[in-house]
Amino acid sequence: MSNGVDAKIAAILPLLPLKDGANLTAKRARDELVALADSRKDVPLPQPATVEDILVEGAAGSIPARMYRASSTASAFVIFFHGGGWVAGDLYTHDRNARALALALDAVVLSIDYRRPPEVRFPGAFDDAIAATRWAERNVDRLGCDARRLAVAGDSAGGQLAASVALACRDGGPPLKAQLLVYPATDVAGAYKSPVENAKYPSRGLNAQGYFLTMDAMRFFAGQYLSTESDGDDWRVSPLKATSLQGLPPTVICTAEFDPLRDEGEAYANALRDAGVEVAHFREPSMIHGYFGLGAMSPAAESARLRACAAFKQMLI
Repeated sequence: MSNGVDAKIAAILPLLPLKDGANLTAKRARDELVALADSRKDVPLPQPATVEDILVEGAAGSIPARMYRASSTASAFVIFFHGGGWVAGDLYTHDRNARALALALDAVVLSIDYRRPPEVRFPGAFDDAIAATRWAERNVDRLGCDARRLAVAGDSAGGQLAASVALACRDGGPPLKAQLLVYPATDVAGAYKSPVENAKYPSRGLNAQGYFLTMDAMRFFAGQYLSTESDGDDWRVSPLKATSLQGLPPTVICTAEFDPLRDEGEAYANALRDAGVEVAHFREPSMIHGYFGLGAMSPAAESARLRACAAFKQMLI
């Protein structure tokens, strides 16, 4: 293992889930992320002013969501899509992250429990994500939020969903103030199995094993989500494949040095800049995929999270 990984994170790497990614199942991935969240029960949860479970409009009916309100004032309204490879995360596994995000932004965060594969494959998660975002815009006044400061955010697979939702919102509304993409998947062409596609992003080889998220796991997750391998060429899965990135809102992108998704995230940051989009990109040199959730164990991870949140908060003013 490279000695460049933050020492506190290196110490807990053996305890992190999703090992033996080549033999993952949806149930095991889900159970292991829940177990990881359970293992932190002794660490006090961040406490926004209110936390409320609600139902929002998905693509095929109501879906669960959880609303975190940092304060009682009318706030920026951030629609959050959890990670977990589209397959494994849920409102519980990302509860701590969403709470911390609401407090760091002094905002209302609405975490969306989109339908997951393999039960519902692409485009189910995307369809729920855009439907929930448009529901939020229609209900922004009733929920006591600032309609001028609607934004999207997500980590990993949720970062992919947030980026694709931002593209859909650019073309069909509602207008977004900003987007926060935390170590996002941005190019799923080839479903992480194609040597030609993988060669475009050296981090996929450099960080294929040993740093929590593995390429074996990404191949499993993509295989669960995509209805057909050609779906990876669709901008609703691979925002980097969009015909144009012009007109997207100001963007914060976070990447981690020891993450197989690092280079595609950075490719998206560069493509956004080339399209004239305001971008704040934070490449964290000692971090792994998932560092936003590791602040209780690693001061360096917490500092990295707060840097990105501060930049995003500024974009929401």
